[in-house]
Amino acid sequence: MLEQRTQGSYGPGMTGTTSRTPRPVEESALVLPRYLREPEGVRTPVADPGYRSTGLRAPLRTPVDLPHRLTEVTGPVLGEDRVLPADADLTLRMGGEAQGQRIIVHGRVLDSDGRAVPHALVEVWQANAAGRYRHVVDNWPAPLDPHFDGLGRVMTDSLGRYEFTTIKPGAYPWGNHHNAWRPAHIHFSLFGQAFTQRLVTQMYFEGDPLFGQDPIFNAIPPSARHRAISRFDLERTQPDWALAHQWDIVLRGADQTPFETDDDGDVA
Repeated sequence: MLEQRTQGSYGPGMTGTTSRTPRPVEESALVLPRYLREPEGVRTPVADPGYRSTGLRAPLRTPVDLPHRLTEVTGPVLGEDRVLPADADLTLRMGGEAQGQRIIVHGRVLDSDGRAVPHALVEVWQANAAGRYRHVVDNWPAPLDPHFDGLGRVMTDSLGRYEFTTIKPGAYPWGNHHNAWRPAHIHFSLFGQAFTQRLVTQMYFEGDPLFGQDPIFNAIPPSARHRAISRFDLERTQPDWALAHQWDIVLRGADQTPFETDDDGDVA
């Protein structure tokens, strides 16, 4: 909520994220929320020597954190009527059922204080069971599934919960280095209630043998890698139907989920 003040006017120093001294409260018309910045040691770098293509597109200068003004902390909210229940089931598309191991991916979206983030738009995209995307640039010799487009979306409920039914994605080669294969993963994009409240990340699966040779996963600081890995959830598994994986997403703070920058535009 925005706290109203009877005197003063809004100024850029009020909620800036630099080391500038904020204006006194009595000089501000509004007191806006500010987001916690993750420590430098757990930020995923925008350029990593092992991830070759980042060297071609990563910025040469240190990124500058935007100040948190009114535009950054408020904005339009997507209407719930635009996201349909069928959008959360990736296994039933184009008149048929997708091939592969059916799984349920569920969890909660939380803020830096562990509070639920309701009504956030969660979007996913992924490869099919054979490890192939339905994308023009993905043409390696693996079969496409005519009933799987790999795209889904859902709105979190009042408790910040989300759930998808999908197919466990396969690994695939990607040419970064000799015999390079990406571990099984699902891409996530989250939108909150403001223009700058977006998180793009990847969810992995426990015990994947390809973790050790994947530079994208290993670009995450070691102390934060576990936050990118889902947990097998036997209790949520549906007998004779689907296995389940649980993954909570923390948007800010010390336990923040590792996220990608705008410079990472690869399908990988």
